[in-house]
Amino acid sequence: MLGGLQPRQLLTQLLNFALVLSTAFMLWKGLSVATDSPSPIVVVLSGSMEPAFQRGDLLFLWNRGQNTQVGEIVVYKVKGKDIPIVHRVVRRYGGGDEPLQLLTKGDNNLADDTELYARGQDYLTRSTDIIGSVVGYVPFVGYVTILLSEHPWLKTVLLGLMGVMVVLQRE
Repeated sequence: MLGGLQPRQLLTQLLNFALVLSTAFMLWKGLSVATDSPSPIVVVLSGSMEPAFQRGDLLFLWNRGQNTQVGEIVVYKVKGKDIPIVHRVVRRYGGGDEPLQLLTKGDNNLADDTELYARGQDYLTRSTDIIGSVVGYVPFVGYVTILLSEHPWLKTVLLGLMGVMVVLQRE
């Protein structure tokens, strides 16, 4: 017995946990397909878009429309960097037969994003760089993600508390 659990109870707990994880994964992948975005939900990590969005806001993305307009808030990924950036489109070039090219800027920033783009890149290409356009948000819900990434020890504490709760629930 492990922590007072019979082998059958332990197996049931493990299967339930696996079911929760696989359900979450399927929901994420289904949302990715529906929105045509590899990351349909993102968390705002900086104050560069204040006052429109605050650090910790959870954003919902849609990537089905290819006709991005000036003023639209988009999330893009820079080649060679892992963290997506949430900024507003301030200029657009091309469209129609030409690939749509976009220049972005954070509402709270003084300059446009050309310094953030990959070396030699002066604009974003809609089809390759944009993850999606912001269609909705929930304030501060994503702050938990920020806390867990900035303070790794919190993950251990939370996992420990969850383990204690499981053991207490069984008694």
